[in-house]
Amino acid sequence: MYNLLKGKKGIIFGALNQHSIAWKTAQRAHEEGAEFVLTNAPAAMRMGELDVLAKKTGSQIIAADATSIDDLENLVEKSMEILGGKIDFVLHSIGMSVNVRKGKSYTDPNYDFTTKGWDVSAVSFHKLLNVLYKKEAMNPWGSIVALTYMAAQRSFPDYNDMADNKAYLESIARSFGYFFGRDHKVRVNTISQSPTPTTAGTGVKGFDGFITYSEKMSPLGNATALECADYTISMFSDLTKKVTLQNLFHDGGFSNMGVSDAVMERFE
Repeated sequence: MYNLLKGKKGIIFGALNQHSIAWKTAQRAHEEGAEFVLTNAPAAMRMGELDVLAKKTGSQIIAADATSIDDLENLVEKSMEILGGKIDFVLHSIGMSVNVRKGKSYTDPNYDFTTKGWDVSAVSFHKLLNVLYKKEAMNPWGSIVALTYMAAQRSFPDYNDMADNKAYLESIARSFGYFFGRDHKVRVNTISQSPTPTTAGTGVKGFDGFITYSEKMSPLGNATALECADYTISMFSDLTKKVTLQNLFHDGGFSNMGVSDAVMERFE
């Protein structure tokens, strides 16, 4: 432990269970000296184990629907009351595709499902940034990070409309990040993580095969949830004060690979 977040205060969205990247990030933030509020949608909280994480990290929980401005305003205001001041870091670890859950293909979606997934996975980030921005809730040099995936840049057929959601999420980080940096000296970035066996990740068709392929393709292998948490902590720390508007690949090198020896051997 390096005390990288000693004295810092934050909000962590999306922890569901011990497999969640947000869960691992909360554990690491606690170990590095931070105080934070945990939040998730009421429905997700009923399915998860957030009370366990809150007890382990000495944190309070505030239920919030990230698609609701009213809920987000309440969350930010109460978080500042609980933490005794403005916020230093925020993690947005939220994503959902109803089309994926219902087995609808990309070429035959239910567009009501598409709209819901788009709202939860991407527009929620714009709403969160807007609430934080308007309330001037972030300390100068604070850090806001959202988790994304490389399907925002490349075609992964079974990732379905989540690819579109992630592309929009990354654009929001760049666009809103400009205003947040200019006006409040707050940085906004996305981390593009390796395929990771979280509850959401394993719901994607063909996940087991793809995570094996990615492992063979990446010179350093897939990044784990804990390793992503470590990287996120570095982005919350003062060591990365001038990093903003970036989509940061944390994938063992996968994103810059064409082909690897291990993959070629399967076809020779």
